Amino acid sequence: MIKVTGYAAKHSFSRLKPYEFERDDPAAHEVEIDVLYCGVCHSDIHQVKNEWSNTVYPCVPGHEIVGRVTRVGPAVKRHAVGDMVGVGCMIDSCGQCAACKDGDQNYCGSPNSWLATYNGPMKPKAKAGGENIYGRDNTFGGYSNIVVVKEDFVLKIPANLRPEVAAPILCAGVTTWSPMRRWGVKAGDKVGVIGMGGLGHMAAKLAKALGAEVTLFTTTKDKIAEAEKLGFKAILEKDKDAFEKLEASFDFILSTVPEKHDLNPFTALLKQDAVLCVVGALEPLAPLDNMQLAQMRRSVAGSLIGNLAETQDVLDFCAEHGIGPEIEMIRIQDINDAYKKVEKGDVRFRYVIDMASLKEEIAGEA
Repeated sequence: MIKVTGYAAKHSFSRLKPYEFERDDPAAHEVEIDVLYCGVCHSDIHQVKNEWSNTVYPCVPGHEIVGRVTRVGPAVKRHAVGDMVGVGCMIDSCGQCAACKDGDQNYCGSPNSWLATYNGPMKPKAKAGGENIYGRDNTFGGYSNIVVVKEDFVLKIPANLRPEVAAPILCAGVTTWSPMRRWGVKAGDKVGVIGMGGLGHMAAKLAKALGAEVTLFTTTKDKIAEAEKLGFKAILEKDKDAFEKLEASFDFILSTVPEKHDLNPFTALLKQDAVLCVVGALEPLAPLDNMQLAQMRRSVAGSLIGNLAETQDVLDFCAEHGIGPEIEMIRIQDINDAYKKVEKGDVRFRYVIDMASLKEEIAGEA
């Protein structure tokens, strides 16, 4: 067994605090990873606070993990000691259902769905009281010094991509990349991105690198100037005149807002047969005006993170095009304050934890 230190929440109302636990030694097809960086995702906050009503405590968040391989199981072929690697939202899936066989592990059709990097199976209780196929109800994520993961769910970090920048790409990057590839965003397309946070600004960068013309929509005046600094046009959601001029002009719109919001003003901006995809919110949204959809055969869709191939693809794409999220490094000891700033929208645009701060804490207690 491996002794591990992480930061955990014990209840929905508690702060994240140091937490000691154990992980199994790497099995035949698993690798042990020394965690160097871990991104802070808004879903970490939702999960810690049990806002999706499925949190298993203690909760050790973190699914944007970058680190170095320190040990491998005897049957591992994909990775070697010393490799710089990443782990995203998933660490296992059934491998037998139609979705898994098609390479869409993120839509695993087993009774438990896929196994999340933290907080256990996506569906903690198997249907009709069936067996938990993963044999565990909880998993602990990357707010810790060591993780052990099946080799197939470990991604390679390109050498010319800074590891700390790569961390948010493992969730924010692939979550926006997957739907853009699914609906064929290409050079010359007009793409709208709703929200300009961690996901939104990453989506804009990816769409631009694909050759699309990008417009960001925000509720905050301050973000207009920030968007322009990054080379994007931005429009306030309350600007009715601007919305009227943009009616039926977008090939694709991506909503990255991580909470309930009204999509109706944006569906009117879609061309005939165009798609608005929601990736930020995982709760019921405001009702849609179906007349607005039906008149031009528009569609509203959802997308959940991305599969393993898409995750490696977006890492390689970012490395090739020299793009990545705007990040701010923090110490893990500041994580609770960081959560407050994320909720207030004060962070621009993605926090990444320097896990050296955790190692310093461990050393100081030794």
